[in-house]
Amino acid sequence: MARLPIIAIIAAALAGLAALLPGKAPARDYRDYLVMVAGDCSTAATKVMRDTGGQLLSAQPSSDGQTCIVTVLVQGNGSERPRKVTVRVPM
Repeated sequence: MARLPIIAIIAAALAGLAALLPGKAPARDYRDYLVMVAGDCSTAATKVMRDTGGQLLSAQPSSDGQTCIVTVLVQGNGSERPRKVTVRVPM
C-alpha cells in the first residue's frame, strides 16, 4: 500500500518540474500531446494490392506526411520466385 503514495509524490514532483522548464508552457489538455496527420495508408495499401495482385508486407507514411510507402509481395509464374515491389503513393 505504500507504493501508491510514493507514485503520487513522484508524479506531482515531475509535473512541477515540467512547469519550470523554459520554452513551452505545460500542457493543459490531452490535445497538446496529439500529433495530427493527414490520413492513414490503408486506402493506398488497398489500391496497390488491387493493382499488383500482391500481398501486403508493409505500409507506412513517409517523412513528408504526404505519401505512403507500400511494399507488396507479388507472386511469380509457376517456378519463379515472388518479387518484392515497393511503391510510393499519395495519401
